[in-house]
Amino acid sequence: MGVHPSVRPVKQSQRRFRPELVPEIEKEVDKLIAANFIREVKYPSWIANIVLVKKKNGQIRVCVDFRDLNKTCPKDDFPLPITELKVDVTTGHEALSFMDGSSCYNKIQMDPKDEELTAFRTPKGIFYYKFKMNPLKCAFGVTSGKFLGFIVHHQGIKIDQSKTDAIRKMLEPRNITELKSFQGHLAYIRHFILNLARRCQPFSCLMKKDTSFEWDESCRNTFNNIKAYLTKPPVLVAPIIDRLLLLYIAAQEKSVGALSAQYDEDNKERSLYYLSRTLVGAELNYTPIEKTCLALVFAIQKLRHYLLAHSTNLISRTDPLKYIMS
Repeated sequence: MGVHPSVRPVKQSQRRFRPELVPEIEKEVDKLIAANFIREVKYPSWIANIVLVKKKNGQIRVCVDFRDLNKTCPKDDFPLPITELKVDVTTGHEALSFMDGSSCYNKIQMDPKDEELTAFRTPKGIFYYKFKMNPLKCAFGVTSGKFLGFIVHHQGIKIDQSKTDAIRKMLEPRNITELKSFQGHLAYIRHFILNLARRCQPFSCLMKKDTSFEWDESCRNTFNNIKAYLTKPPVLVAPIIDRLLLLYIAAQEKSVGALSAQYDEDNKERSLYYLSRTLVGAELNYTPIEKTCLALVFAIQKLRHYLLAHSTNLISRTDPLKYIMS
């Protein structure tokens, strides 16, 4: 972990739990011991507390508060993989296998000299984590499965139903924090939403500094329209190598957008990626042709990894060009 020897170890004060939760904690600890997930330790220099989280199946997950330990560890500069690229390479296969690591430090093999740094306190004693895969989350030879928040199968990529359900169940925002939360949920699935920037335009006034939060009819309609759109979101596909790519670009008064697509084996056009953004500052004063060019530059920057691998047909409205030629 790279903890510097000069750092003073932290032993968190013991937390109290409701009496009715203690048997559940002990039961979970017994399961972890029996599965060889954890090992008891004596006289550790670092001690963290457990945090209880209720899982989707109603069971208790025993997590650990490692914030003190994390602060002393050097930051890993290795970047996280790009979700869209990982999802793309997973689709298009007839059979898939999924493996998911169990919670917390069960996901990785610990360096023996670092194991005791992960010590945590429970009603049954002090333990540290080892390594184990979670068999309940492993699937082999299936035609589809959940991967990084999406459903992948040989026909394409869909949004995980739980993601759209969570958005559709959200109440109208009452303040800027709740509005940011709503937009944060949309950001993860933005490449599934056509003209997201234009759809969210009424929200932009509420995001400005020193502006009172006034949720009007326009915001309400936008909020409901987005949730209605997500009742049946599009199914995207991953790009097929050596096949022509179609790039649609468009420019509106306050936003630009693009769509990449390809023809499938049945000569049917399938969407690959939607993207859009709001115009800001001097961009709002651009002429129509300048906004169209900006849409092209924006699309090239975001989809460069696709465009470099495929011959591409560019498709756009001809009105700005007709104006220049005349």
